[in-house]
Amino acid sequence: MINGVLFDMDGVLVDSEAFICQAAIMMFSELGFMVQPDDFKPFIGTGENRYIGGVAEKYGAKINIDVAKARTYEIYRSIVRKKLSALPGSHEFIAKCRNKGLKMALATSADKVKMEINLMEIGLPPETFNSIITGLDVEKKKPFPDIYIKAAGSIGLKPHECLVVEDAVNGIKAGKSAGCKCLAITSSFDSSFLSEADWICDSLLNAPDEVLNW
Repeated sequence: MINGVLFDMDGVLVDSEAFICQAAIMMFSELGFMVQPDDFKPFIGTGENRYIGGVAEKYGAKINIDVAKARTYEIYRSIVRKKLSALPGSHEFIAKCRNKGLKMALATSADKVKMEINLMEIGLPPETFNSIITGLDVEKKKPFPDIYIKAAGSIGLKPHECLVVEDAVNGIKAGKSAGCKCLAITSSFDSSFLSEADWICDSLLNAPDEVLNW
């Protein structure tokens, strides 16, 4: 029986992909590399180390990942101010979970600094969640199941008691590998790429009732 919900952040609660992509492109431009938006797609949902590092490898860019991330976040903070908004249905879906007495954890591959920026911009206090796990808390990022296993444990539950809400192929793989049921949102990928999920919808406004009733 469902007792908890584990939320991814980017593409589930907030549509920030275009902004982090823009910030990373600008960071690479400062280093003299003209990278393209499509270069980042294979690394969506894997955390900024791989998101930036994977593109750096493609272009043969020798970077210090910590320095590159810090600069990317600086740019990101400046370009998202008053531009980010919660994705449709996210606040309402969270309210449904709360009303059903379900425990909630945020499980994002992003670093803490990006998580804090995003939640502040969309008006969602960290206290909304019983626990928050970021990419800094696990060594092996999505598609490995570690983050969802840790998130479930952090709210006192087993993975099979939890619903994972995801938008990315790597995230769905992580959730299913952990033993969770998964709801996929088609904000970042077409439904044909998310077939491993138990349920698929276009936004949390249209999430089927059964995702919180099993």
